[in-house]
Amino acid sequence: MGKGSYKKLKGSQNFRQRLILATLSATPIIIKGIRANDMLPGLRLHEVSLLRLLEKISDDCVVKINETGTMVQYKPGILMGGRHLVHDCGESRAIGYFLEPLLVLGLFSKKALSIRLKGITNDSNDPCVDTFRSTTLPLLKQFGVPSEGLELKIESRGAPPHGGGEVLLSIPNIQSLTAVTWIDEGMVRRIRGVTFSTRVSSQFENTMIHAARGIFNHLLPDVHIFTDHKAGPQAGNSPGYGISLVAETTSGCFISANTAVSYARTEDGGMEDEKGELMPPEDVGEQIASVLLQEIEQGGVVDTTHQGLLFLLCALCPQDVSKIRVGKLIPHGIEVLRLIRDFLGVKFVIKPDPSTGTVILKCVGSGLKNLSRKSS
Repeated sequence: MGKGSYKKLKGSQNFRQRLILATLSATPIIIKGIRANDMLPGLRLHEVSLLRLLEKISDDCVVKINETGTMVQYKPGILMGGRHLVHDCGESRAIGYFLEPLLVLGLFSKKALSIRLKGITNDSNDPCVDTFRSTTLPLLKQFGVPSEGLELKIESRGAPPHGGGEVLLSIPNIQSLTAVTWIDEGMVRRIRGVTFSTRVSSQFENTMIHAARGIFNHLLPDVHIFTDHKAGPQAGNSPGYGISLVAETTSGCFISANTAVSYARTEDGGMEDEKGELMPPEDVGEQIASVLLQEIEQGGVVDTTHQGLLFLLCALCPQDVSKIRVGKLIPHGIEVLRLIRDFLGVKFVIKPDPSTGTVILKCVGSGLKNLSRKSS
């Protein structure tokens, strides 16, 4: 590998997607100018943690970071997977930030992956672990990933700022994905959800459920929202509460929305104001119900948070045509399409469908095969 064969990238955006694509396409990359002009230049804690995580699940990968953290050199190794791995995700981002890369890379590992992740399970920035269980894992099944060996077990919860949650993720390894034609979003058949509360009164959950159902019950009868109140060591280290909802459609699509309320993190790692006002649970329930209805209204077979993952899975399919429908393209989705074009050479044909206000995308997959897996 000469110095010239490194792919040069700039800036801190789409850090995870760049690493995923670099790893799968075995392209060594150099990222320069990472927050070079910020007050706090360089990589953030969660980004360094993600690089360490990649080192854990792969063999012979090389990561070099310069002193200020504004430049990273990453040479991907062979994805090994493995059992009984443990990773502490830290407290600057939730576990959801680390789950998406693990899902995609785990599928193309040499052995099946099972890993215990510690940190924050629910916050308002990243998709929470409940959404992963209810929405993201079924999304993988659309692409032919077997359901045995694919699970996410929530052992304890952790809210920001001090986390303390633990989840156990298992991912099977596959030979290759299967291409999809997935443009029928169907009608919403039922709504399921789960609320959680840690170190606060369990009554908060009932209030959230009551508020959310107050909106949904006008629209459909089949609404079940379960409670998950944790106490003692399973409740993590910080007080918090939240709700994750998922709408299931007649054609097997899952549209999700989630949020969590807790005290904010401050720069020095302390709590902001212990006595500060948190959003009342009633408002949380109403707000998340409205967010879910907006997601459903936009159309498409996935919600906006899963757009990037959907495009990535389509691009990794065998050399066969995939056709999907999404609501409106979000900026992150567009960035992912660009990265897919740069790393995998897969171009999507994007065609707006004016009658429904949705967008239909078609692509021919890159034909990625898991060559390191032992084929029985």
